[in-house]
Amino acid sequence: MASSRSKRSNQVGAAAILAIVLLIAGLAIASRGRHFPPPVLQGSGCLVRSSSYDVPLTTGQAGLAATIAGVARRRSMPVRAVTIAYATALQESDLENLSYGDRDSVGVFQQRPSQGWGTRQQLLDPIYATSRFFAALASVPGYRHLLVYQAAQAVQRSADGYAYSQYAPQGAAMAAGFSGHLARAVWCWYGGAKFGRPVRLAAASRQLAATFGQLPVGQITDPMLAVRVSHRLAGWAVAAWLVTHAANYRIREVRYQGYQWTAAHGAKGWTRYSSRGQGPTARGAVTFG
Repeated sequence: MASSRSKRSNQVGAAAILAIVLLIAGLAIASRGRHFPPPVLQGSGCLVRSSSYDVPLTTGQAGLAATIAGVARRRSMPVRAVTIAYATALQESDLENLSYGDRDSVGVFQQRPSQGWGTRQQLLDPIYATSRFFAALASVPGYRHLLVYQAAQAVQRSADGYAYSQYAPQGAAMAAGFSGHLARAVWCWYGGAKFGRPVRLAAASRQLAATFGQLPVGQITDPMLAVRVSHRLAGWAVAAWLVTHAANYRIREVRYQGYQWTAAHGAKGWTRYSSRGQGPTARGAVTFG
């Protein structure tokens, strides 16, 4: 009798486990390809919306990601290079500009001064560190055709090069947004930030130039600047940089191609913009202020 009860108990347990597995599988199938809102809208955060899934980031991570994409554009690196850079940075530092690391490693890519990457101070500058990463990547023969982890490992020469592969899908999703291949894909919200005047327009313009290279910038009103861009991809990459650095420079709004992001309603993302009665805009330019 005990054996019979045990057998029935095992059968019931197995059936319950099977039901749970089927339920999870059903939820996974139902949610595939869907987009979900950011998990937390209190405080601050950023979101990258891609054609496959959404990537939540801290404002610090998003700012670094936008800088990496900007440096890639200045150096004429393809979006594949940006994907490789993101996978590397996510594995090495969780996409943070760390002042510490294994032995003398520092920065977003955990580069080592003792290995000739530069001084500690230089490597803590994300623009410099990214430029060095892309220079090394460009020297890897056929890197565009390598698997992401293979290209990353050719640059980093880490103990476990295959570890970069886990971040390849996320890196690709982020690269599409931050490089401008997906319009209106990056936005942030700043729950606790104060956006009082004056806007730090001059400082933002200088940092934009340091990241993307010299861009034509002109004032269209006070306080509103227009950044002229060569094409749509560059415009959305610049717009993503401005949105992810909005708190640093007290930027309240960014506009491009008929859409706007505002700090007051950052969690709503990019919304349609009508210039009628809403102040000046500039054709073919990203405006901010």
